[in-house]
Amino acid sequence: MSPLDKVVDWNSTSGPAKKIVVITSRLLSDAHRYILRCLSALQTVCSCAIFTCISETGHSAYPESPLGPDAYREYESLLVQDYEELAGKSLRNSSHAGESTVKESVSAEDEGWSQLTTSKEATPNFSSVASPQKLYGDSVIDLTEDVGKKLKVSVHHFPLVLCPFSPRFFVLPSEGSVAEAYLSTEHDNSISFGLPPISTGTPADGEDVPPGAILTAQFLYHLAAKMDLKLEIFSLGDISKTVGKLLTDMSSLYDVGRRKRSAGLLLIDRTLDLLTPCCHGDSLVDRMFSSLPRRERMSPFSQAKSSQSQLKLGPAYLQRSPLTVQIPLNNSLREETSSFDNFQLVANIEAFLRGWSSRDSTSQMVELVNLSAKLSDEMSLQDFQSDLLCGSFVSTENFHGTPYLEAILERRTKDGAVLIKKWLQESLRRENMSLNVKVRPGYVSKSDLQPMIKALAKSQSSLTKNKGIIQLAAAALYALDESHSAKWDAFNSAEKILNVNAGDTSQSLAAQICDLINKSAFVSSQGNNKLDAQRGILTLQDALLLTVVGYILAGENFPSSGTVGPFSWQEEHFMKEAIVDAIVENPTVAKLKFLQGLTQDLEANFNRQSEEKKEGLSNTESVDFDDDDWGSWGDEDAGKDKNKEQVYGDMQLKLELRDRADNLFKFFHKLSSLKKNISFREWSQALESKFNDDPYSNKGLLYKVLSRVLAKHEVPGLEYHSSTVGRLFKSGFGRFGLGQAKPSLADQDVILVFVVGGINGVEVREAQEALSESSRPEVELIIGGTTLLTPNDMFELLLGDCSCV
Repeated sequence: MSPLDKVVDWNSTSGPAKKIVVITSRLLSDAHRYILRCLSALQTVCSCAIFTCISETGHSAYPESPLGPDAYREYESLLVQDYEELAGKSLRNSSHAGESTVKESVSAEDEGWSQLTTSKEATPNFSSVASPQKLYGDSVIDLTEDVGKKLKVSVHHFPLVLCPFSPRFFVLPSEGSVAEAYLSTEHDNSISFGLPPISTGTPADGEDVPPGAILTAQFLYHLAAKMDLKLEIFSLGDISKTVGKLLTDMSSLYDVGRRKRSAGLLLIDRTLDLLTPCCHGDSLVDRMFSSLPRRERMSPFSQAKSSQSQLKLGPAYLQRSPLTVQIPLNNSLREETSSFDNFQLVANIEAFLRGWSSRDSTSQMVELVNLSAKLSDEMSLQDFQSDLLCGSFVSTENFHGTPYLEAILERRTKDGAVLIKKWLQESLRRENMSLNVKVRPGYVSKSDLQPMIKALAKSQSSLTKNKGIIQLAAAALYALDESHSAKWDAFNSAEKILNVNAGDTSQSLAAQICDLINKSAFVSSQGNNKLDAQRGILTLQDALLLTVVGYILAGENFPSSGTVGPFSWQEEHFMKEAIVDAIVENPTVAKLKFLQGLTQDLEANFNRQSEEKKEGLSNTESVDFDDDDWGSWGDEDAGKDKNKEQVYGDMQLKLELRDRADNLFKFFHKLSSLKKNISFREWSQALESKFNDDPYSNKGLLYKVLSRVLAKHEVPGLEYHSSTVGRLFKSGFGRFGLGQAKPSLADQDVILVFVVGGINGVEVREAQEALSESSRPEVELIIGGTTLLTPNDMFELLLGDCSCV
């Protein structure tokens, strides 16, 4: 909570807050310091109800959680203990030292909580008032008496904390424990902590089960229970099989025996298809999420250092990008304001802050006045205005953005933009507004959308009624602007070229990858990255992502070309040298995980070389013959000692860089071997046999699997997890001819598809296409995933901090 959250106390007729409700998608151990801060900010609270989406079983099974099987009751007593200890310290300090600040953090011995409140920003402070009394209206509240009372805490399970994009598509909260728990431990088949390992046919068992699989199984189990569904579970991929097994083990005879609606659950590993989320497909939603600014991440959650599993298994949590986009409405809704209006706005804000903080403490007063001084700066004012005018996909006033977002999820980029233009025209007709703008049918440009958005937003009533479509249109306008769409289109063109070359020979594909790396290195060395992005010019990071795409394509098309990888030694050597040279020329561009520890040396080397080039140019401009220089002319060893140390340093740096490049290419070999598994190769060939007639069909895995499942064709490797009763029939009564037939996923009226590791907008659209093209379009299809993946997210997972390079 920030000081501005106390605005609820403005109303003098209302009494102090006595109860507080906390809803969290994190483990209780992670949320502990924030809950303490809430309680300290509202010092009169005597009842605290906490709702978490992680069950008690999930808390006890998670290796980083200090709570046991009775997690909720344990946390209730721990929170009361920490709160009373902190309150007692604060009141004692305030009585002795006036407005002293509590700097000690709460410690709970033997429970691993000591790291939870060490952050200065998060340390609760009970001494924000000058005395333990506070004035509310005409009554005086004695805080000493309130703190002395026993705080009543209750913890409850609230499983339905998810992010629905539409009634048929959802992901998990980006900063929640389920989405950020790692899905892979560090071993030979791991490619990223945020993605399932490469499938080998032997799912993880026992202690090797990653926490992400445990929490995902818990989430799906409780989701099905709340929807009153009996799940028939099918899985594809090792981690999905592990999740399916955990789900089956959680089912009891009571659950199976109850009358519930039957539904099919299809679990798929993200690692089975890395190509689709890496590519820049034809989806307006994906373009929006890739281009729009996101809310900044919260500070990392402190973890107890007593656990040794973090050192063995990798990071405790992934750092996923928040899904909260901030649609910049300032450019779309407001005209250019004059400097007088800007100064008037600053004056109003400062007066507001000073008036509001008149009853508050001195420290908060200083903080708010500093904020107003910051706003006096012109650039800060522009940032502040843009922050004030930030929209979201769904208007919280009337939720009219929901059907709009659902409709464009199933459309391609051009169709989605045309649909948004049509909705704007309909909204203008309803408001009886007319525009003198010539609108071309079947085509959308900035000049078409912007006047309609501004017209709808002119009056307050029209803005409120049509906020849903205005925000979505502003997001589309931002994503389709040339400064953002140029790079997406450049990526799309490069990916198409790689696809064409992959259908030819490995030499042509390797040459194309080298060309992309060399071009990106040359362009980056010339200068302005922002200008390059507006022109659609690719950087070195972009070229590395395209190299990932090239290796995955090579693994699919040339599985037996090289002894280790899909390329020959010579082809790979050229690519390595291109990457090494590009990094030497642009050390600040590629701050990647595989270069950790070398970045400073590379930057120092680059700065030295650039200085030498400048000196060389200045020397050639003014040639001065000095007699002293002629004395060493003809002496071969004269200049050797001078540069020997520097040459050896450069050589050592280059050798170290080549070693790092070798490790990077071993990782690329891993990505290219995704389909070398025998069962997986047979399975992929069976899937692609249907689509061989169309050479331009680049459909993703989800489309191919659903097409075969709904057509009742066999999918090799698809495992069915029989229920408790099913296993009983199979093992016992099956001997007497009472066996149970294996159900078919296509026979279910409700099919829930969940991609473990994440999903993107293109796959959601293709899944709906597969359903509409099938013989059973009436099936209710619900699609979910760990998170929404953009190509930038895939770069971070494969080559960033979450990578296993």
